[in-house]
Amino acid sequence: MIRHIATATLAGTFFIAAQTALAGFDFVTTSRPAILYDAPSVAANRTAIIGPGYPLEVLVRIENWLKVRDRTGELLWIESSNAQGKPSVIVTSASANVLEKPQPDASTRYRVSQGVSLELAGDSGEPGWIKVRHPQGGEGYLSLRDIWGQ
Repeated sequence: MIRHIATATLAGTFFIAAQTALAGFDFVTTSRPAILYDAPSVAANRTAIIGPGYPLEVLVRIENWLKVRDRTGELLWIESSNAQGKPSVIVTSASANVLEKPQPDASTRYRVSQGVSLELAGDSGEPGWIKVRHPQGGEGYLSLRDIWGQ
């Protein structure tokens, strides 16, 4: 009997893990300049200050804090009230072309440099592409291999 319970529990754990993986990653974006900490407390060490529009992957949610991963893979904490911005991505390649259509041979609308944050503007309708909007205007499509976040 104990063996059957253990097997059922293990199967349930794998099912939940699979559902979580299928749901995708949980990202938030900073709504204003924000401090990142090494622990979930304003008394903890301040590790960085990030600007508005910076995407962070959420790993843990506890009370008023989020444990997050930044684009470099560093694990940090942010107050959840500072993570309420519009969904965005950050350019990770040295530079990237924002295109008129979600196709590699489409005309370039504008070019962005590494570290630039772009607001998500909707679904591209094509796998491997994302529709973005520059903070100063101008929408277009970027390849997913040029960005981090969502």
